Amino acid sequence: MKILLLPIFLFAVTTLQAEMLAGVARIDITERTGPVNDPCYAKALVLRSGETTAVLITVDAVAIGGIGRIGNGFLANVRGELERDLGIPPTSVVINASHCHGIIRADTQQLVVQVVKEAAKKLVPVKAGAGVGSERRISENRRLLMKDGTQIDMRRAYSMPRDEDVASVGPIDPQIGLLRLDRADGTPLAIVYQFACHPIMNPPSKGCSADYPGFASKVIEQALGGGAMAFFIQGCGGDINPVRYKEVTRPADAEPLGTMLGASVLAATRQIQTGDESTLKVSNEVISVPRAADYENRIASIEAEQKKLLAALKPTNINFKTFLPLLIEQKLSPDFPSHYSQSYLHDQELDRKAIPQLDADNRALVESYLANIEVMERLTRLNTNLALLKRHLAETKAAAKPVLDVEVCGLRVGDFKLVTFPGELTVQIGLNIKSLVKDPHAFVSGYTNGYIYYTPTVFQRTNTGYAQEDCDSLVAPEWQKIFESKAVEVIRNLGR
Repeated sequence: MKILLLPIFLFAVTTLQAEMLAGVARIDITERTGPVNDPCYAKALVLRSGETTAVLITVDAVAIGGIGRIGNGFLANVRGELERDLGIPPTSVVINASHCHGIIRADTQQLVVQVVKEAAKKLVPVKAGAGVGSERRISENRRLLMKDGTQIDMRRAYSMPRDEDVASVGPIDPQIGLLRLDRADGTPLAIVYQFACHPIMNPPSKGCSADYPGFASKVIEQALGGGAMAFFIQGCGGDINPVRYKEVTRPADAEPLGTMLGASVLAATRQIQTGDESTLKVSNEVISVPRAADYENRIASIEAEQKKLLAALKPTNINFKTFLPLLIEQKLSPDFPSHYSQSYLHDQELDRKAIPQLDADNRALVESYLANIEVMERLTRLNTNLALLKRHLAETKAAAKPVLDVEVCGLRVGDFKLVTFPGELTVQIGLNIKSLVKDPHAFVSGYTNGYIYYTPTVFQRTNTGYAQEDCDSLVAPEWQKIFESKAVEVIRNLGR
């Protein structure tokens, strides 16, 4: 009898250990001393399977340390409190910032700890399912490949280049990574959705905002009902802007973009079948990537270009007040810009020679003024990015060692796999890694467990056109191979 009971007992224990539990909670972290367009949240997803616990925290904030209101001690402090009070290992805590530019409360650290504790009290059995969606309508690559081989980026800090100088635009990643967690009765508890795009479409004049991820999550949660919670994870969005980011003919508005993303998430989520697959894995490694060592050379190159451009400025007899009407006249009537046609048709010696000469002189003045404007725009781009290089040069000189120690985290929930990095990964990095691992449910996210500014590809990092991703960066070009190799390794280990 005992021999017969023993396998049954072991099976029961195994089943119990393999059961996945999950709890969710959220808390408002919006700074409300100023105008507010929509709220910012910290959300916690606590997962447990057997002896393994993992905590995924998403924060509607610009970064986890480095910039914004979250200080550099935030990650360690949150982990320390959770380990002390809940026994959760620090390496099991993954915190992703959406990179929205909302203003959050000064006590966000305490609120994040509080929301994790709330989620940990609500653990219920869940079934997991992974999937993918697609959304191509809301994002664009902000890097432009110029005909001279350089790259320029789109920023509100400076103007766009001339259209005739642009050869092509960089790629986007339309894929939405999805994790669905259902309660035992089949109702959804949580939707985790990962997507790559800067949340910078809500203008500051409208007030604090979680930007398009906030609106997308609202759409998802309202549609699902039942207390289901949507968790946005920022992907490799370092060089991805909201579509029409530079448009000035209509007000910027994040809500339509979020609505479209939310609808796409819902459509894809409905296709996901959840099951009893209860695999839960979390990994954490610290790797070293080399700091940039070429700041002086890049600064010298920009300063040399500045001198060259200043020397190219042309003397001109006109200012903007006289330039604009001349330009309009020449565009409205190229053949008869300065007078009615009859003045050009007179036989008088004066009109026949003087008026065409006046037009020729004015055209030369307009061309000189336009050339000066182009020089001014190029100088503006150079000046802005030169300041970034000088700032990071000072930071690098003050650093204790020539490498940056950064976390690479891995998280697997059922078939859903995520590898993370603290830099603003540009989109090609994620595309490269996904192409190498060939796992339809493996995804790559930056902005996680720290912040080390932009982490561009080697091609971007060595760009002589100078874009923000190239200059607002602490890493040497060699960083890319180191991280991509490690990310592939982490994903493959998660799959075992």
